[in-house]
Amino acid sequence: MTNVENLPQKRGRLRHPEKAKNAPNPIPRKPAWIRVKAPTSKTYNETRKLMREKNLHTVCEEASCPNIGECWSRKHATVMILGDICTRACAFCNVATGKPRAVDVTEPENLAISVAETGMAHVVITSVDRDDLADGGAGQFASCITRIRETAPNTTIEVLTPDFRDKPGGLETVIDAGPDVFNHNLETVPRLYPTIRPGARYFHSLQLLAEAKKRDPNVFTKSGIMVGLGEERDEILQVMDDLRSADVDFLTIGQYLAPTPRHAAVERFVTPDEFAEFKRIGEAKGFHLVASTPLTRSSYHADADFAKLQAARKAATGK
Repeated sequence: MTNVENLPQKRGRLRHPEKAKNAPNPIPRKPAWIRVKAPTSKTYNETRKLMREKNLHTVCEEASCPNIGECWSRKHATVMILGDICTRACAFCNVATGKPRAVDVTEPENLAISVAETGMAHVVITSVDRDDLADGGAGQFASCITRIRETAPNTTIEVLTPDFRDKPGGLETVIDAGPDVFNHNLETVPRLYPTIRPGARYFHSLQLLAEAKKRDPNVFTKSGIMVGLGEERDEILQVMDDLRSADVDFLTIGQYLAPTPRHAAVERFVTPDEFAEFKRIGEAKGFHLVASTPLTRSSYHADADFAKLQAARKAATGK
């Protein structure tokens, strides 16, 4: 077993200018319940090799996800399209920020081939924020969905998108391409947006989720938050109510872990019992599914969770 800070760091990370100016926050010692296995399996290495051969980026690497060893050993990777440089400066995120490169027109084809070659039953596609693009990258999402449908028709597709703020038609382009799951994370409570997610707006993200469901009532909608950033319990419960008002099906809640001392500080480690309580409360509020553990991340166990979502909807609606 190893602490998450000892996992391999992503390749060629650019230092974010705003984060570089921040005074370092000492990373506190992690409690015993936040432990992960070191990534050493044969399948992990095969997955990593394929990602490199197809010139694909993964959020698993770019965000230094603690679950990379487990997920890649199960041939489950969250592919990050539109490059590895983000146009925003979120205080929690370890993805490089700067001026992005040109969009890779071969990316949808390479992704589709990789999905087919690995035999993925369920694929998650996310991206950096691309505020420099007229559509925010929505067209690339749609192209990836289309090519996967053609190349691996039995694979179900989940997208974790940016907010497409000030990009008219971005959401519609993605939803009309027909993903099975539409995910957009709120990340934190609204009070903390100015410091944690300064480039985004809480109620815009809520509206995006609501509009996704209206555009396609059959798509599963999903969102997630991190805890341990200084939020209060009542604020978390209000976020749950807001998401249910937007008809969101699936909520994920996980512990925030600072990627480096220059990122937002961990204010506290939430206990497993508290996570279990959030799960019970979320289910009582009407979510089809709530994943709430210290190591829960947006795409963690996404394949199994998709099957649970289908079962929950069938139980609730008979369809």
